[in-house]
Parts: sequence; structure tokens; C-alpha cells
Amino acid sequence: MTKMAFESLGEKLQNVFKKLRGKGKLNEADVKEAMREVRLALLEADVNFRVVKEFIAGVTEKAVGQEILESLHPGQQVIKIVHEELIALMGDTQSQLTFAPKPPTVYMMVGLQGAGKTTSSGKLAGILRKQGKRPLLVACDVYRPAAIKQLQVVGKTYDIPVFEMGDKESPVVIAEKSLAHAAENNHDLVLIDTAGRLHIDDALMDELGEIRAKVRPQEILLVVDAMTGQDAVNVAKTFDEKLGLDGIIVTKLDSDTRGGAVLSVKKVTGKPVKYVGMGEKLDDMEPFHPDRMASRILGMGDVLSLIDKAQAAFDEKEAAALEKKFRENSLDLEDFLTQMQQIKKMGNIKDILGMMPGMNQAALADAQVDEKAMAHMEAIIQSMTPAERRDPSVLNGSRKRRIAAGSGRTIQEVNRLLKQFEEMRKMLKGFTGGGMKKKKGLFGKMGNLPFFG
Repeated sequence: MTKMAFESLGEKLQNVFKKLRGKGKLNEADVKEAMREVRLALLEADVNFRVVKEFIAGVTEKAVGQEILESLHPGQQVIKIVHEELIALMGDTQSQLTFAPKPPTVYMMVGLQGAGKTTSSGKLAGILRKQGKRPLLVACDVYRPAAIKQLQVVGKTYDIPVFEMGDKESPVVIAEKSLAHAAENNHDLVLIDTAGRLHIDDALMDELGEIRAKVRPQEILLVVDAMTGQDAVNVAKTFDEKLGLDGIIVTKLDSDTRGGAVLSVKKVTGKPVKYVGMGEKLDDMEPFHPDRMASRILGMGDVLSLIDKAQAAFDEKEAAALEKKFRENSLDLEDFLTQMQQIKKMGNIKDILGMMPGMNQAALADAQVDEKAMAHMEAIIQSMTPAERRDPSVLNGSRKRRIAAGSGRTIQEVNRLLKQFEEMRKMLKGFTGGGMKKKKGLFGKMGNLPFFG
């Protein structure tokens, strides 16, 4: 089961704020008591203790002002202050990659062994290629067994070419020669996958310093593992002191429910988090938006990221056609199948639900989202004829037996799917009418997905 970043922290903070909202009027003692609980929650999430101390002091100073405590909704005002301070802590605005005025732009990917550097290099190259760039991956880890092979596999996965010279040549020479290769082959981006170690040592830093001197990277990007908590922050600080970092990529945020590294690293190093890895797929590496992350932590949802995912996954014409059918209450099983396939493109369903405002994160954490059930439903619908999908009322006993056999499911599962579909149509019937034509925003962009009902 996929964990959500800041699962535990989010739950605790939301409980604190629930108490604040329930009190109506607040006094200074109420705020300070709430801040004690917030402090504990942040420390348990593995946020750097100096960062926590400064954060609590900043929030308390603003929250105990006369203007706040005597306002109409003081609890909401305190939550607003915490939200703003969280955003400031993580970097105010999204920090984007920069590009060299004259190609190729070179990014040096650095970090300790096991942080996910090679995979992140491939994902970043894949993201940038979607933006119209022509990336080249460079294999400069000649020490770790099968490191070059791993980069080639990653490159093949994302359809990115890999430059390598085996494991006998010096990484400095490989990096230097990759630039000539990039120029000859019309690559405007070069991502150098450097070697890592189990810990920072002089030999590693000397080699990285030599590579930096030869290739003059536009940006040096440090890849850190969220699961190492405060160690990730310490590693970032050391790499920055020795090399000079331009940005940080935090991986495995889906595996760590605490996520303290993301909250601490900008404040401690002064360097922004540029991307976060939330899973194994290419789409699971996302640009880091401090405001969106703060909203997710506080249970306010992340509608903008949800829309980004929907727009990337949905075909505009299909979405428009689905919306028209939705209004006319004429959805059939063909449409149902299309919606399921498009939802799957958006990524992990639990993560998507976690982005929705007002979603109970604690309940969601315990929910069992059965991704296989969707695959079974797809198999059942695909075993029907086009005529059956358009008009399920024709499905008699013998047709259902044929569909069950063709999909490898049971007749009971076929009946359950048909019942769910009918219930969904009845539910949608209540939403049709003039009001739906004015409906805009998230559901308009997402084709009014029944799965989010």
C-alpha cells in the first residue's frame, strides 16, 4: 500500500487545528498550547530541531497579536499563519531549472549511493524531453557494479540515449567527452550520472570537483533519500559546502510518512528542493511546489496538482464528449471504460484522492484502494461486444456467462459491475440539468469522473 508523504504529520496538525476551530474565541494560552503540539508533531516528523524552534517562534509571534485573537474566526487565522509560514519554510515559490544560454545545458547529478540518483537522472531527462528538449544521459559511475547497465536500462525505459565508455576510463574523461558527443548528435541537454559512496569522503569530493571543473555544469543537483531523514539534510549541507549546489531532488517521499527532510533542507542549506519523487513511474517525479505541499500537509488538498495530472492524462476531445454525455445522462459502458483508463494514467488512485480538499487523510491512510479491481472491471467490459457496451440491458444469462469466461472473472463479478454502473447512472441523473452547464474548474477539466464522487 502506498504511503502518503507527511501522513502522520498531516493527521496530527489537522487534529490540533480542529481543536482550535472548535473553541471559537482564543486566548494567548490556547495558541501556545496548540504550538506545543505543533512543535512535537514537527519533531516527530524528523524536522530539524533548530528549524522547528524558529518556525514555532515565528508562528506564535504572529498568532498572539490582538488583531488575530479578537478577529471573527481566530482559529482560522492561526491556521492561515501556519500555512503561510510552512510555505516560507519550504521556499515560498517553485524553483525551476535554469538553462544555459548556449547549448548543451549540463546538469551534474550527485549524491550518496542508494539515494536514487540513476533513476532520478532518467526521470528528469524524460520530463525535460516532454518539454521539447533533447537530453543525453552520461554514465560516469565506473565503480558500482552494473551501474552503467542500470543507467542503460533507465535510458531505454524513458527512450533517452546513454553515453558510456565502459568502466575502465576515468569519470572526468567520460564527462568531458560526453559534451563533444552531445554537440555532434544535436543534444541540447546533458545529465551526468556521477558515482556515489556509502558516505561522503575526500576521494568522492575531489572527483566531483574535477568533473565540475571540466564540464562547467549549469546546475549541480543533489539527490537525497527522504527516508534518511535528518541525515539527508546533513548530506545536503556537506555537499553544498564542498561543491556548491543549485538544487535538491528528494526521492522516496511516498515511502516516508514523516517527510522532515523536505521541510528542513531549504532552511538549513538555503538551496531549494526542485523535484520530489513520489513513486516508481516517470509521472511520479513532480516539480516541487511549496504552497501545494503546505496545503496537502494541512488537509487543504492540492487541486492545482490534481488538475495538472488530469490535463496531462486526458484527451481534450474525449473529455468534452464525456462531459456532454454526463449532462445528457447518456453514459454507457464504453465511456465507463474510457474514464477508468484515463484515471489510471493519472497515477496512484490513493495519491489522487489525497489531493482533494476536505479528504480525511486519516481515513484515507486506512483505506484499501484495490487497483486490481479496476483491472478486473476493464477485463469484463473489454470482453463485451460494442453493442453490449452501448446497451447493457441486452445482457442475459448466456451473454454474462460468455463475458465471465472471456475475462477470466465470475458471473457474480459481472453482475456487480453492472449494478455499480447502474447506481452510478442513477446518481448522475440527480446532477443533470441547467446547473451542470455552469460547472467549471476541476471536474470540468477532468471529464466529471464518477470515481471522485
